[in-house]
Parts: sequence; structure tokens; C-alpha cells
Amino acid sequence: MNYIDIYYNQIKNKDVVVSEKVAKLFKHLHDKLNGKEEKYIFDQDRATHAIDFIERYCKHSKGKWAGKPVILEVWQKAILSALFGFRDKNTGLRQYRELILIVARKNGKSTLSSGIGLYLLFADGEAGPEIYSVATKRDQAKIIWLESKRMVKKSPSLAKRSKCLVNEIQCNFNDGTFKALASDSDSLDGLNVHGALIDELHAIKDKNLYDVVIDGMTAREQPLSIITSTAGTVREGIFDLKYEEAANIIADFDNEEGYKVDTILPVIYELDRRSEWTNPKYWAKANPALGTIKNKEQLEDKVNRAKANPHYVKNLLCKDFNVRETATEAFLTFEQINNEATFDIGILKPRYGIGGIDLSATTDLTCATMLFKTLENEKRFYVEQMYWIPEELLEKRVNEDKVPYDIWLKRGFVRVSPGNSIDYRLIVEWFEEMQNEKDIYLFKCGYDSWSAKYFVQDMINTFGEPTMEPVIQGKKTLSGPMKALGADLEAKLINYNNNPVLKWCMANVSVDMDKNGNIQPCKLQNPRQRIDGFASLLDAYVVYERNKEDYMNII
Repeated sequence: MNYIDIYYNQIKNKDVVVSEKVAKLFKHLHDKLNGKEEKYIFDQDRATHAIDFIERYCKHSKGKWAGKPVILEVWQKAILSALFGFRDKNTGLRQYRELILIVARKNGKSTLSSGIGLYLLFADGEAGPEIYSVATKRDQAKIIWLESKRMVKKSPSLAKRSKCLVNEIQCNFNDGTFKALASDSDSLDGLNVHGALIDELHAIKDKNLYDVVIDGMTAREQPLSIITSTAGTVREGIFDLKYEEAANIIADFDNEEGYKVDTILPVIYELDRRSEWTNPKYWAKANPALGTIKNKEQLEDKVNRAKANPHYVKNLLCKDFNVRETATEAFLTFEQINNEATFDIGILKPRYGIGGIDLSATTDLTCATMLFKTLENEKRFYVEQMYWIPEELLEKRVNEDKVPYDIWLKRGFVRVSPGNSIDYRLIVEWFEEMQNEKDIYLFKCGYDSWSAKYFVQDMINTFGEPTMEPVIQGKKTLSGPMKALGADLEAKLINYNNNPVLKWCMANVSVDMDKNGNIQPCKLQNPRQRIDGFASLLDAYVVYERNKEDYMNII
């Protein structure tokens, strides 16, 4: 019995409601299973072996099912079938080395992870397997580990083949171990990981922890990392990196030249559109176990409460429907901010742009913006940006801010300034680079009127005095443009080339409002959540609105 085909047919016949990404994934797996596959074969026995182990030996430990065997649902069996069934034709080793399972809370993901962890410990045929439940804090890491420990204790067959200690499960016959691992653990070095269970990825603030675990798998022939998570409100952390990697893999299944990573199994249960949360017929898109593991009436109560009180909406969307969100006090929702459209400036061929600059010395990011339009679509804005960070502070800031500056640096979104502070001449050089290499000239440039006077003078000397326009940072100046900018972002009229740094900065923007409803941007409560990219963009937008008619006449 092949559960991939069973689940695919349920999706195709609309017997189950799933997200667009899940539907596309299982069509891909079905086609792969039933078509000509050059590199991988499907081993039904290995797929069935994992499913049978969990259902035969793993028992629930809590609630009304306590002590009863775990009975997997079709969607879970389909995932396990793909994960363990697809094998390399030549080596017989597993194709997939990582499962990314994004699913709303209370859909049994911790139970599933615990079962997989025990399978890897007891039944995967690995000598001396090291299995780790991974989280930032030990208490979080112990959630899956404790569930696995309780499963062992309730199973006579597993209990007699292992020993449950205070912080470890030891397997008697293959020298295997199962431990909880956190970033504050003393044993992060020298790992030889066969299986890693990473629960609630959105809560892992230290990207290095993920890197250490993955690096610890290199000595194993077929290691496996299981990432299970709901969405979170921290943008551009490790969750967003893995989510976007999974989404890119799914999006390019049918594109021969697209993004290809054939060792990751990406499963994303989510609402396809934010507005679907009020309609019960769409709830199963993020909740495949709705009505069985997850109580539908309780979810309905939460939805009704959120309809009555908007304060509850963001948490509901994030945790129960996997809609990526910003923090509750943020200026815009993630859906309003998110725009994955891209552009090629060489094809657009703009001639003039409007600059915006947000300076910092050491703490915040320094950002320069080039905002421009083309005659082909006069309503749409395009945004080019560059960020700078002091070179000597890069590693410290990666660790403290918990965002991937190092990855952004490699991808060209961020540059380093030598030393421990920002050399503002680099900004002048970037605008010259835009002019000389991309043929886009600076028409006007907005800057905080408190900016360093020597930098402003350098810009004047290079681009002319009429180019530079001070932007007073206050509600009187910023309120109208900020509201208009927010509306344009929501309408997807601002194409920022899917820049992850700007996206992160925009997600961190809160609002300082006076009694008359006038606003200006401010940071969220966490001072390490930078907003410099938004501030730079807003300065450019202010200057655009001041000079709209003249600018439109010259483009």
C-alpha cells in the first residue's frame, strides 16, 4: 500500500483540503513514483518499516490517548513514505537528509518527531547512532526528548532494549544514544549526529546551533534532520531561511533550471492567502489533523474571539494557520510587507533615481537607497539598497542580533566597512557605482538633517548641492509619506527585489503616534531589531513626494 499515491489521490479528488505547496509537492512525488526516475528508486519495504515501527512500538503518553498506540494519519504516512522510501539507485542510501515540516500547532508534530527519533535510534540499522533533540534552551529541547522517553517507558519492547537515564536514552544493542541538545550545552563540539530533531525552528535564535548540528552529520552515511515548526514573528532568522529554501524547492519542481536541492523534503501546510482564516473550509490547509488530533470546535472558538478582538488575530494567524507575521506592535503585517517580485535593472534601464540615507557609526546598520520609476509603469517603484556593517563587529553582531549578516554579506546585500566604525565615503562610492555601472543618476537624495556634515559635504562635492535634501525626522515631516509608503507596500507597488535585509527591517518597524494620529517610525521593543533599511527608504520616499512632478518629467 503506497501512501504517497493514496494521499495524492485524496488531494486530487478534493477529499482533503491542502495548501498549494503541499498539493504541488505530492504531485511531484506521485509523478516521481510513477514516472521514469534516473537517480532514485522507491523502496516500499523501507517506507513501510518506518511506519510499522512507530505504530507498533510507540505509544501516546498524555491526554485521552495516553497508553494507546500511535496510529498515524494518511498525511503522516505519506510524509514518512517519501522520507524513508526514496533511495539512491546506486548506493541504496536515503535520498532525503532533511525534512522541513511546517504545520500549525496541535497537529501532532511533536509525537511524529519523537517516533522518528526512536526509529533512528532503534531500527535504522545504524551503528552507534547519536540522536539529538535540538533547541535554543534545554527546556525546549527536552520537550521531544521527554516525549520519546515516555514512549520508551510505555513500550515493553523498547524498554527492555534500552536504559532511560536523567538526560539520556541509551540503546543496549547498538550503543546508540538520544539526548536533548541546546545552545547552552557543554557538548556542542565533537558531535557525530545520525538524527537531529529540531522542533519550533522559529524559536531558535542562534543560527550557529543549526550549523553545528548539520556540520556534525558529515561523518554519517545517511543522517537525517527533522525540522518541525509553526510560523513565528521574528523575520529573516533561521526559520525564514529554511522556509524560503523549502518554498523555492517546491516552486521550481517543474523548472529544469530552477532551484534544486534533492536531499530536502519540503512540506508546508499553511493558508495560501491571509484572508482565508475566517472561512472554515480553508482551515485544514494549515491543519491536516483538524477534526482528529486537533479539535475543530476549539479552533472555531479562537477564530470567533479573534473576529471580535483584533488583538488576537496575529497570534492566531501565526500559530494556528502558519501565516508568517510580524510582531503584534509592528507597523505592517508580514503579508503587507512581503513582495517576492524581482527585477533586472539592466533591462529596466532607469536614468534617474532618488536616494535615501540612514547613517550609523557602530551600532545600527548604515543603509543607502536608490528609489526609481520607469515610464512603462508610472505607479510602480523600484528599490535598490546597500547596507554596511563594521568589519570588526560582524561576528559579534551575527551572534547578538541573531540574523544572518554573514549570509547576506555573501549574497551581496551587505558590505563591510574596515575597522570598527562606518567609513561614510563608502556610501558616496556606492552612489557613484550606481551611476557608472548601472547608468542610474542621482536626481535628489534625502538624508537625516542631523547627519554627519562631512559626509553631506562629500555628497555635495560629488553630486552637486541641489541634489541633497535634508529630511527632518519628526511626525510633521514623516507622517503623511509613511502612511502613503505603507499603502504602496500593501498594494505591492514597491518592488524591492525581494531584498531580505529590507524585509527584515520593515518587519521591525513600530509606530510612534500622537493624539492626532500623526506617526513616525520607531523600533520594536527589542533594540537589536534594526529599522535602518526602512528609514532610508522613507527618506527617499519623502523626497520623491516633494519633487514628484519634476522627477516624473525627467524620467
